[in-house]
Amino acid sequence: MYIEKIKLENFRNYEKEEIEFDKNVNIIYGDNAQGKTNILESIFVCSLGKSFRTNKDKELINKEKDFSKIEMISQKEDRKVNIKFEIKEKKKFYINDIPSKKTSEIIGKNYIVLFTPEDIGIINNEPSKRRRFLNIMISQLRPLYINLLSEYNKTLEQRNIYLKQIKYEGKPIQNLEIWDEQIAKLGLKIYEYRKEFIEKINKKIYDIHLNTTNNKEQIRIKYISNIGKNYLENLQKNKNNDIQKGYTSVGIHRDDFEIYINENPVSIYGSQGQKRTTIISLKLAESNVIYEEIGERPVILLDDFMSELDKKRIQGLFENIKENQVIITCTDSFKINNSKYKLYKVTNAKIECI
Repeated sequence: MYIEKIKLENFRNYEKEEIEFDKNVNIIYGDNAQGKTNILESIFVCSLGKSFRTNKDKELINKEKDFSKIEMISQKEDRKVNIKFEIKEKKKFYINDIPSKKTSEIIGKNYIVLFTPEDIGIINNEPSKRRRFLNIMISQLRPLYINLLSEYNKTLEQRNIYLKQIKYEGKPIQNLEIWDEQIAKLGLKIYEYRKEFIEKINKKIYDIHLNTTNNKEQIRIKYISNIGKNYLENLQKNKNNDIQKGYTSVGIHRDDFEIYINENPVSIYGSQGQKRTTIISLKLAESNVIYEEIGERPVILLDDFMSELDKKRIQGLFENIKENQVIITCTDSFKINNSKYKLYKVTNAKIECI
């Protein structure tokens, strides 16, 4: 698949702008704070229903306006897809001009893989970053997953509230079973999705990373979960501990994964170069899993990612994504060997095709 066009109105620092993309490589360059990343953000919003930079939708509206709109037209193998996003008091989505009842309905209509310099946090930061990576990838391919996750989080919140009510208000402990059964039912389904996709990533990432490192580094990912063989039983075993703490200590909301190179955890023993290469391998594996699952190559978004890489890694990356549409933001224009590309310059939220 590829993105044909995107139209912006009052989105971030853009008042009104329209960009037509090339099917191959698109390089968007300009000084910092001109609006380059905002373009990728708009694509992300129309693909996944939210921003990768903020949880506050109102921040997407131009500071001098009271509404914002995005329209993105993409071409899949057998059809065009038109996604419209509007936000004023609340956000709305339209799929081929039909209003969407839920934000989750737009997920899976377009497929993207995003690279940012902050992705190193997937390795270095807290488990929530790694769970977010899994959630984004799985939700694009399994639309039911995002609904399961939403329902699980609501049930978890209700259980946590009731745990505090047991401790401070003397509510009956046996009523916990209402939430325990629901959490176990939903959590087990989410666990199976995550386990399945970690296995798929492992099959892809091994060869990708081996080729990237000239056969020097063997990579694997280990899925970490504390639910055990019997989810419901483990919840109930920990209920007294949970009451004292005031939160649920067992469940898929505490899942994690660890990446190993030559059997050593990258988070502990990996150099900065190894961590960057690991992220590239992880994202390329994600792209390959998407292609294998749905037969469409996702659009690759590179947000100022090139500045983090040396020439060898840049060339290696492009060898692996040459069949995908690629949209890059950077501060300076550059040439890509053996590839068609289109150049755009951004100055004060105005885009010029060079």
